[in-house]
Amino acid sequence: MLKIGLTGGIGSGKSIVAKAFGIIGVPVYVSDVEAKRLMNSDPEVRRLLISRFGSEIYDAHSNLKRKLLAEIVFNDRNSLLDINAIVHPAVRSDFNKWCEQFAHLPYVIQESAILFDSDLYRSFDQVITVSADQELRIQRVLARDASTREQIIGRMRNQLPESVRIEKANFVIYNNTDLLFPQINLIDKKIKALAKR
Repeated sequence: MLKIGLTGGIGSGKSIVAKAFGIIGVPVYVSDVEAKRLMNSDPEVRRLLISRFGSEIYDAHSNLKRKLLAEIVFNDRNSLLDINAIVHPAVRSDFNKWCEQFAHLPYVIQESAILFDSDLYRSFDQVITVSADQELRIQRVLARDASTREQIIGRMRNQLPESVRIEKANFVIYNNTDLLFPQINLIDKKIKALAKR
């Protein structure tokens, strides 16, 4: 079984692509969703977060106060590095355990926004990046949340440039049109052929 990384910048549509792979029967592990779950449910992750940030980051029902944590991280880059150092290894371990149930399949996908930023891509057999024109990406993010255009551009500047993601990826899905499935089906065939080797 091959482990495939799926990434893309903000507004590229990597979540839509992940869902599309799911529709054609490929198991997809969504890192952001699982990281949130682990921060709430994994005793060791919780212990480390409380040790670093204090018990006030969890509410009375033991749920993580994500807004509070986001404010802390926004004002202190070292805090972000500390969270990543706690959460990323837990996600990696959880992904590897999750993979065991699909050992009979040609491949699985882990979707993560930071594959290339964190050198996580080195642990995958192949990497797919989702790309789209910058203006289209901005419009998508404006439509889905309350960010301003300036905030979105600022977040884009904090991410790797598209050109770097494209250069490092084994496959690129261009998400500027509705023609996703032909691209996904072609990549699916190529990955299945690699898995048979």
